[in-house]
Amino acid sequence: MLISYKFRLYPTREQEQKLQWTLNKCRYVYNFLLNELNQQKIIDKAQLQEMIVDLKRIEPDLKDVHSKVLQYENYRLFSNLRSLSQTKKNGRKVGGLRFKGKNWFKTFSYNQSGFAIMQNQTRYDKLWLSKIGEIPFIMHRTIEGKIKQITIKHCPSGKWYASIIAEIKEEIKPTENTNKVGIDLGIMNYIYDSDGNHFDNPRHLDKSLEKLQKRQRRLSRKKKGSKNRIKQKIGVARIHEKITNQRDDFLHKLSRYYVDNYGFIAVEDLQIKNMVRNNHLAKAISDASWSRFIQMLCYKAERAGCTVVKVEPRRTTQICSGCGKEVHKELWDRTHKCNCGLEIDRDYNSAINILKRALLSERQEYTPVEIEPLLSDEQVRSKKQEAPCES
Repeated sequence: MLISYKFRLYPTREQEQKLQWTLNKCRYVYNFLLNELNQQKIIDKAQLQEMIVDLKRIEPDLKDVHSKVLQYENYRLFSNLRSLSQTKKNGRKVGGLRFKGKNWFKTFSYNQSGFAIMQNQTRYDKLWLSKIGEIPFIMHRTIEGKIKQITIKHCPSGKWYASIIAEIKEEIKPTENTNKVGIDLGIMNYIYDSDGNHFDNPRHLDKSLEKLQKRQRRLSRKKKGSKNRIKQKIGVARIHEKITNQRDDFLHKLSRYYVDNYGFIAVEDLQIKNMVRNNHLAKAISDASWSRFIQMLCYKAERAGCTVVKVEPRRTTQICSGCGKEVHKELWDRTHKCNCGLEIDRDYNSAINILKRALLSERQEYTPVEIEPLLSDEQVRSKKQEAPCES
């Protein structure tokens, strides 16, 4: 199993210049390989890999970049090519791979070698990167397993991060927790579950929207190419980063709560891309980031041995969880009222229906089909003799 850890780096000014220089050289190699790929009649990954060695002879300064880092750009190129091909198979209209501009290339990776972590007894530990040096960082979590890869990322806010991927070998045992829950995701109540618990939507974007709009207006008045525009652009990026961090913190805590307290979790299989086409709700749906929450819930549940089941969300709000009859409700009707006497919150009603659908699908999936025993030749002949003749 692979686990990812994210740490912020605190490079010196000289180290930051070296990191930025390495990033630009990786971008140059990626664009060079893409250009060669476009000229190939028969795609040959190994041939492009060999071209990196020839390129080093033409560009001697590339020797100041760790060899594995440059080789990874060839892997990145073909990984993007596979993703593009898969997207095309899914029926979407796509073009070709694009050359990377300066602001569109943000990461480079050390794969298998060229890195080391040195723990100190001080606040800052050190991340050693080949050809760059020892960069201070705060290791707020203990890294488990063997480190396989380190990816260095430069964010628009000017901050540098290291994503460390480690491999651990552990046997995942099914959880002994037998609690089951259905989760309804919404905009007013971010979550309403089948146990009656609900969590309000924090609306992180709305809380910082006024400040963000003010910074963006200032940015629009700055002269393009000026230093003041660059400074203002970083300020806008930092507000966006803060909103993202607040949202991720909320989603991590919420997903951890459900994984720790339940062994069976049912969620809606939402089609987010179709839902954001609603212009009135697009901003609220994007800010809620339901896909991100479900992603966190799934990978946490996988390691904890829990079960996450996605169900069809259609009509879960309209159907009564008590009697099963359909009770039509508009979007602004927040209470479910049925002739059977059930009167509860519409999201609570939906969460109960989601859990019922998940349990029903699980029973249908694991219930064995009844198969009659095989008959002998004598039994077959006797059955034919007993069969009535058609007139």
